[in-house]
Amino acid sequence: MALILDGRAAAKEIKAELSNLLKGKKYGLGTILVGEDPGSRAYVAGKHRDCAEIGIDSIRIDLPAKASEAEILDAVKELNENSKCTGFIVQLPLPEGINVNKVLEAINPKKDADGLHPLNLGRLVLNQATINPCTPQAIIELLSRNKIAWAGKEVVVIGRGATVGRPLGLLLSQKKINATVTLTHTGTKNLSELTKRADIIIAAIGKAHFLTKEMVTPKAVVIDVGLTREGEKLLGDVNPNVYQVVEAYSPVPGGVGPMTRAMLLRNVIELGEKV
Repeated sequence: MALILDGRAAAKEIKAELSNLLKGKKYGLGTILVGEDPGSRAYVAGKHRDCAEIGIDSIRIDLPAKASEAEILDAVKELNENSKCTGFIVQLPLPEGINVNKVLEAINPKKDADGLHPLNLGRLVLNQATINPCTPQAIIELLSRNKIAWAGKEVVVIGRGATVGRPLGLLLSQKKINATVTLTHTGTKNLSELTKRADIIIAAIGKAHFLTKEMVTPKAVVIDVGLTREGEKLLGDVNPNVYQVVEAYSPVPGGVGPMTRAMLLRNVIELGEKV
């Protein structure tokens, strides 16, 4: 029977550890949410519940879907200047027509809780100390806490997005982790040949049930990152028939998501300690 990589249980452990680290210190997490996307709203609400649970203050700015780029940038400026805000995130995706890079660049790098500011991503490229993007760090932490080693493993990442695929490849190839990473995308030929060779497969493309049992081997550890909402259901990138075949997998929901929120809390505390 495959090992289920329980993100909720691991996140609970991390939050307990972080709560002990606070020791009366006051930190604040800010969020900027634009629009009414149910998934984004639920995710942001979860972040604020986590804050309340461990004793981090939270500052929430919600803007309508029709908010202009200037209004979003004003919200970023407000949190940049708010002394009670230790770190903050702009919830992605933003509505069509908004220049996402411009918004991310407007964030004070010292308050970049998501680790997506170009300066922080550049430090990651150079293997310098920085705030790591939350979801890639969550994936690494989830496997490590389940005693699954990365060193020497062949890892296939499906998806080259700026929030998961690309930074994850950088993190995993660092000497302290030492995995061999293949970053695949729409131009990749013979994807199944690569996934069948992989020790660890990370699916992060947002296509429901894309990875099937025909694309994996029994030795594989499979991490499901992408989410697709169909009505009230959340579907991952991994077809459930994969669970019957592989050595270990992260479920959707309850896998990477809770861990990503836990890494966000860790980043806020790390930013607060640098002030």
